[in-house]
Amino acid sequence: MSQETENTTEGRGVAKRILGVLDGSFLTRDNMLNNIPFLLFLFGIGIFYIGNSHYGEGRVIAMERLNREIKDLRSEFISTRSELMFVSKQSEVAKSVASMGIYESVVPPKKIVITTDENPEN
Repeated sequence: MSQETENTTEGRGVAKRILGVLDGSFLTRDNMLNNIPFLLFLFGIGIFYIGNSHYGEGRVIAMERLNREIKDLRSEFISTRSELMFVSKQSEVAKSVASMGIYESVVPPKKIVITTDENPEN
């Protein structure tokens, strides 16, 4: 029976402490000096939380900027590739070198056949 009364008394003490923290009355007591390490700990956690939030937001902004840059570079790549394909067509190459006096050959190419002797003489 004494075990039950100790548990309820101990539970009430914890409940009073939690209630004291929530309503702020622990700051007005005479033993406030005992609470300074706890307050410094809470202050440190708050500073860490704020710093972590700023760091995370900065990373998100950087990721968005890089995604936009990737999208721009991808569109530039596609447009450059299509321009290259257009310029490298045979008709476009012929037009661009015509001003230099180079024209397409109208004579078809001839195949060169080299025959080798079966008995080479050394």
